[in-house]
Amino acid sequence: MKRLFWLSVGVVGGVALSRKARETARQATPTGLASNLGDAVRELAGAVGSFGAEVRAGMSEREQELHEMVEQRSGVPAPRSGRVGSAGDGRHAAPGPRPARARRAEG
Repeated sequence: MKRLFWLSVGVVGGVALSRKARETARQATPTGLASNLGDAVRELAGAVGSFGAEVRAGMSEREQELHEMVEQRSGVPAPRSGRVGSAGDGRHAAPGPRPARARRAEG
């Protein structure tokens, strides 16, 4: 019975080690390296995107605090022109249509 137990432990260990070795070898191939690099770039892009969103939210919050402070100290409503909507989401309004340009005289 003891021998059967150790035989099964050896078989399970051998299978686990061979799978681990096969996965390590696959990661060392160009395809595996490209996959790892692609995953890392996607993760970095997600982190940069969420950082940017947090920065924009912080900027909006701070801008609102500053507007409130100006209104409180001066008693004059702070100018809020050029904003999209009333949420103050930190984006500037798009510029209006461009004036028509004069055509050159052909001659």
